[in-house]
Amino acid sequence: MQGEDDLRGLAKIMGFMRAVIIILVIMHLYWFCYGFFAQRQWTLELINKILQNFNKTTGLFSHPLYSKLFAVLLLGLTCLGTKGIKNEKISWKKILISSFIGTVFFFFNSFLLEFPASGTTSLYILSTGAGYILLMQAGVWISRLLTTNLMTDVFNNENESFQQETRLLYNEYSVNLPTKFYYHGNWHKG
Repeated sequence: MQGEDDLRGLAKIMGFMRAVIIILVIMHLYWFCYGFFAQRQWTLELINKILQNFNKTTGLFSHPLYSKLFAVLLLGLTCLGTKGIKNEKISWKKILISSFIGTVFFFFNSFLLEFPASGTTSLYILSTGAGYILLMQAGVWISRLLTTNLMTDVFNNENESFQQETRLLYNEYSVNLPTKFYYHGNWHKG
């Protein structure tokens, strides 16, 4: 029962971290595409002050790359903590394609911010969102593939085995039964 509670707790923490990452990406878009949001009157002075103070203390929004790198770092941590069910359709080829396209969309779209047109800003927002989703998908797939491939001892027999007595001992109360036990990858007679 304790293990199930731990897994539920870990899942809640990973869900919270993913929500924080999404908020971070939205803050990134709000900061670097401020003109786009101001045109539509989707700005709040309170959020502006919070982000300005946050940028003063951390410098996270001093360059578009910093907040994106931090988001990907947090995404990697959440993917490491996630255990998924093995899917037979996941392959390294799909993972590489998804991560490559996601990296291009997420990291190499900053040139779109240099154009003042609203359409390029919309394209920047869409490509950043799509890139993040593709990177998250690739990260989850890598986590699933690694946890299932690295788990050769599915039933944990190796960690639950221990050295047993192999000598035949006699006394007036002893009962000796021949046994076999598994220890350090080999079967032994007990």
